[in-house]
Amino acid sequence: MNVRNLIVAINAKYIHSNLAIYSIRAYCKKCGINLDIAEFTINQKTDSMLKEIYKKKPDFIGFSCYIWNIEFVLKLAGEVKRVLPDVTIWLGGPEVSYDAANVIADNDFVDGVMIGEGEITFSRVIKAYEKGDDVSQIPGVAVRGSIKVHQAEYMNMDDIPFPYENFKDMEHRIIYYESSRGCPYSCSYCLSSVDKRVRFRSMELVKKELKVFIDANVPQVKFVDRTFNCDRKRTKEIWEFIRDNDNGITNFHFEISADIITDEEIELLHSLRPGLVQLEIGVQTTNEKTVQAIRRKMDFEKLSYVVNRIHETGNVHQHLDLIAGLPYEDYASFRNSFNDVYALKPEQLQLGFLKVLKGSYMQEQAYENDIVYSSYPPYEVLSTPWLPYSDVLRLKGVEEMVEVYYNSGQFVTTVKYMEKFFDTPFDMFEYMAEYYEENGLYDCGHSRIARYNILIDALGDRMELLPEIMTYDLYLRENMKTRPSFAVNLEEEYNRISAIYTDEQNIRELLPEYEEYTTKQMQRMTHVDRFSFDILEFARSGKINRQETYLLFDYKKVNPVDKAARVIKV
Repeated sequence: MNVRNLIVAINAKYIHSNLAIYSIRAYCKKCGINLDIAEFTINQKTDSMLKEIYKKKPDFIGFSCYIWNIEFVLKLAGEVKRVLPDVTIWLGGPEVSYDAANVIADNDFVDGVMIGEGEITFSRVIKAYEKGDDVSQIPGVAVRGSIKVHQAEYMNMDDIPFPYENFKDMEHRIIYYESSRGCPYSCSYCLSSVDKRVRFRSMELVKKELKVFIDANVPQVKFVDRTFNCDRKRTKEIWEFIRDNDNGITNFHFEISADIITDEEIELLHSLRPGLVQLEIGVQTTNEKTVQAIRRKMDFEKLSYVVNRIHETGNVHQHLDLIAGLPYEDYASFRNSFNDVYALKPEQLQLGFLKVLKGSYMQEQAYENDIVYSSYPPYEVLSTPWLPYSDVLRLKGVEEMVEVYYNSGQFVTTVKYMEKFFDTPFDMFEYMAEYYEENGLYDCGHSRIARYNILIDALGDRMELLPEIMTYDLYLRENMKTRPSFAVNLEEEYNRISAIYTDEQNIRELLPEYEEYTTKQMQRMTHVDRFSFDILEFARSGKINRQETYLLFDYKKVNPVDKAARVIKV
């Protein structure tokens, strides 16, 4: 029987892709099974997704299920069954693997659930349908009328073919790559800890596949390995390979455990092109009692040493994570954790909230510790004995301010200046969150300039240099054609600024990359501004030296790590 097979993913954003469906398709192709794929986002209308699926006229559909899309998947799958009543619908993925019986019982349009790794299971299910065999005996499945699950075997990573056939459909999207599965750690909030058997793709195969990305000039490859650096020899070999084969375009993102990084690995990181590597480091908390409660192994002192050492050369983007709502962490304790991590000055600091995932040890802990969480995906914490809902809401405000004024990278120097007026960085973001709340500023689509103006309204009276520093931050990342209202008027400086460009020999020495342009074109493509103090010194050291300074912003030379223009004193 010729079965038309389809696998569907609904991603959180357009820039995302779903590695699982590409990997399953590749494995099925290896097994002689034709499998079509369809990718959507949660922002698309159900009707448009339904239309696309209907046009394909599938006999069998597999849906990839996660906490961020499960509600959309169930809604869409139910509608698919209405317009294609004879279609067979299966679900797979972490959001259904640990609750298969209830998923089937609660949704009459679901014929079965694949549990755990999907490549082998998916191919076996398809073959069973093609032959008319009983699917209930296949390892790793739960079907209506037979919920007993036979444990599927772990995959040999080298048995999975390279998932991508071409990159034409992947433009402007993050490409995900998997060189290992499983995690050696036991963090109670994480599903990766369920799979303790760490399996690796052979180094020969990894290098061959990374070269495919590099040769195709793919912008970014994001490793999904849960703890990429759990094997030191392997980590070093991969980093050396991407350094030695660097195309100047592709960058690689890794999730690592920082406190097991060695000085040798740090020196290797220092040798990489700026922007070649991004590191995501989970800290989660610096409260020792909390660390123990969540079964986490983390030496914060060692982690701090590593993060600071990596920072020395400024060539690696570091992203540090915190989780609010963990056991034994109250508002004051989280404030301490935040300030501890903030002191490390990561390029990004993600403040997330505990999600009590199905199948995780945290689910058991939540019951024992009276942790209240949403009954709907993503099952986010609502309150704990240490953190009432009112404090969760306060931290939500802090989270948004961190995203707007820190993680955006648009207010780097401004935030550095603001810190001087608060006891701790956390207090600064808390103050801004309260200001937004009191003035009804949440849930408004603020422009970048509007965000700066809000700072003026909230803090301008107590911060003399705020307008100048905000002006610096603005021009650092954008050649503004319309000067903001808070910036100093430069009409009186016109002659001084023009003279910088009319001195042709000097300007061409300053900007050798602009050789093919006239001085007038150079003036349009760059920007010169005046400041009442040495703002470059302040950006470096935090010291305020009252020395008039003229700066030229060169937008042809942008730092690949922080996206800031080159700045030259003139």
